[in-house]
Amino acid sequence: MQVRVAPVTPFEQNCSILLCEWTGRAAVVDPGGDLPRIRAALDDLGAEPERILVTHGHLDHVGGVAALAAEFDLPVEGPHEADRFWLEALPEQAALFGFPPAEPFTPDRWLAQGDTVRFGEQTLSVRHCPGHTPGHVVFHSAAARLVIVGDVLFKGSIGRTDFPRGDLDTLLRAIREQLLTLPDDTIVYPGHGPTTTISAERRTNPYLA
Repeated sequence: MQVRVAPVTPFEQNCSILLCEWTGRAAVVDPGGDLPRIRAALDDLGAEPERILVTHGHLDHVGGVAALAAEFDLPVEGPHEADRFWLEALPEQAALFGFPPAEPFTPDRWLAQGDTVRFGEQTLSVRHCPGHTPGHVVFHSAAARLVIVGDVLFKGSIGRTDFPRGDLDTLLRAIREQLLTLPDDTIVYPGHGPTTTISAERRTNPYLA
């Protein structure tokens, strides 16, 4: 599996394009906006988008979902249904942060702990990691030794918990139970900033000491 990160929106959110190199089919994770940049990354990879995956309902991660889904006729999977209230509030989120209008949507499939999602010949396992938002999920590929974590974990930091229905203790427990149990060499693709590894965060992240 190949991963191409395309930073989008003024928040520099990492939209990740996951390419199945055997089939040329791709999953687009968290298309928050700037669709021309996402289309350019798809074209550069020679990728045919197959579905959209969503980690959580914050605007910078989902602002472009409805438009991209309509343009390519793509199904949308995720987040967990506990983030429904965030998706329903997309117009208000966009107005609050000065973003272009964002269309609310309901995913074709809500995701939960233990689910799997597929594109091409790739399979990702779903882990529910609440705390930043109540419905946050992450996508893990054991075969490719990578995990797409949205705003749960960053290099040297963790997600904010001061948004509605965020909770620090819940987030730390999710990281311990759902991420730090992954193999040390797992590459972590966060929603903002550079990649890292489970080993590096276990050893050096001050929030996880």
